Amino acid sequence: MKLLHFADLHIGVENYGRTDPDTGLSTRLLDFLATFDELVDFALANHVDAVLFAGDAYKSRDPSQTHQREFASRIARLANEGIPVLLVVGNHDLPAIPGRATAVEIFPTLAIERVFVADRIATILLPTRSGPLQVVSLPWVRRSAFLARDETRDLTLDDITRRLEESLTGLLSLEFQRLDPSIPAVLVGHVTARGASVGSERSMMLGRDHSLNISDLANPLLDYVALGHIHKHQTLSENPKVAYAGSLQRVDFSEEDEQKGFCVIDIDPDRPQGTRLVGFHHQPVQARPFLTIDVQVRPHDEEPTDRVLKAIAGKYIDGAIVRLRIEVPEELESRLQETPIRDALSHAHYIAAIQRNVVRPRRTRLSPEASRGLAPQEALRLYLDSRNTEPERAALLLRHAESLMREELGDDSE
Repeated sequence: MKLLHFADLHIGVENYGRTDPDTGLSTRLLDFLATFDELVDFALANHVDAVLFAGDAYKSRDPSQTHQREFASRIARLANEGIPVLLVVGNHDLPAIPGRATAVEIFPTLAIERVFVADRIATILLPTRSGPLQVVSLPWVRRSAFLARDETRDLTLDDITRRLEESLTGLLSLEFQRLDPSIPAVLVGHVTARGASVGSERSMMLGRDHSLNISDLANPLLDYVALGHIHKHQTLSENPKVAYAGSLQRVDFSEEDEQKGFCVIDIDPDRPQGTRLVGFHHQPVQARPFLTIDVQVRPHDEEPTDRVLKAIAGKYIDGAIVRLRIEVPEELESRLQETPIRDALSHAHYIAAIQRNVVRPRRTRLSPEASRGLAPQEALRLYLDSRNTEPERAALLLRHAESLMREELGDDSE
């Protein structure tokens, strides 16, 4: 039984994009759809038995009709080829106001065959070509449902979060106890697991997270735990294997060095419980590269622009989203020419920023306490001492200073 696990698609993220002249759509939207197409093509070519989506189909809780069309068309490709698809509701899929439909609720409303939507903790028996698969679903839970209860009305947010986590743990435990040990079982959840490495998605999270211990998720009755909500692919436990698939595209520069893709899981239903996982790998996709170029202009550089152009030439920028960070001495900043720099970056997909970090000479200042009541010559002597000026040079400067002050005062006497 071959399973495909992915998460955090976030259709609708369009930063660092431009309008595609052929479609009128954002080039970033096309990026996200292209990697989604890679996933669908892989599933069809490799005869995947089921696709498990661990939440966050869209960036917005109210996706546009275009975004919904593009997501649904790819889910339909899978379902029409006989591949069951399980969609767990993520925090970005929930409406802002309780009672409104989730972003993926259209599928059960239309009774789309082989598409299952999990919006509550439950166990779904998924029919696959290789036999049944038990799926315990853990969608994102709205904390506001707990806020309305009388027993939590006087609690702090931390207390409510703790109560929520305890409740989720208890509900999951009940689902685990009901599992049939003779049938393969997995958990698909949209949740923060304590100990996971969190990246840029902190800026995308809608509110404060609740989180669960890995031990609450990694139940020995399960053959695999498929997680979403954190964009960085990582494995948190081995028995059973607990993994975040990560997102399919980079969102910002904090994800610059992360490999993007989805997880492929091989389960042997005929093996004893606890030994059914026989294969696992993270399948990379062609995500849009992000590239940071750091350049340090030296004080002795006669042409600072040439150093920047040389640094750009040493990088492969074609099709990348690029930011350029230049550290330049103050006296050379005016000699930096932005036009040739932008020309050198013209093959990038998008220039996110050209930042100049101007290095200014360190200025030594005397504290008010140290300088109060000092004569000008005494203040200059103290200043020269603080700069570790050589004695001969300090004496020369003091003589010149004294001469200037006499001249200012009209005293020509020696």
